[in-house]
Amino acid sequence: MGNKNKTISFRVNEDAFETLRDIAEERDISLSAVFRDYVDTLVAHDGQVRVVPEAELESMGESGESFPPKIEVPKSFVREHERLELEADHLREQLEEHKRYVNYLREQLEDSEEDVIQLEDLDGERDEPSFRLG
Repeated sequence: MGNKNKTISFRVNEDAFETLRDIAEERDISLSAVFRDYVDTLVAHDGQVRVVPEAELESMGESGESFPPKIEVPKSFVREHERLELEADHLREQLEEHKRYVNYLREQLEDSEEDVIQLEDLDGERDEPSFRLG
C-alpha cells in the first residue's frame, strides 16, 4: 500500500485568495504548494500552528518567546530513538524474510505431487483397539 494523495477543497473570499496568490508569487511557487506547505507544517507540529504577522513574530523573538516552541532533547533520548528505529528496521527485514520463506514452503507444498498424510488421519477410530509396540 502506497501513500495516496487526497484532495481537499474549500472556499475563501476574494481578498484572502488574492493574498494567498501574492504569497505564492513572492515565494515563486504555485498556490497549491502554499497549501501543501501549510498542511505539512500543521501535520508536523500536531496541529499546533498559528499564523502571525511578521512584525508580531519579530517582537515575539525579542521577548524570548519563539514559535514554534523549541525544546532541547537529551542526546541519550535521540540515541535511544535512533537505536529503536534501527531495531524496528531490522525486525521488518526479518519479517519480510520470514514471509518469503513461508511463501517458498507453501509453493513447495503445492508443487509437491506426493500425497500428504496428516498425523490426525493416521489415528484410528476410538472404537478400534490400540496396540503398543516394544
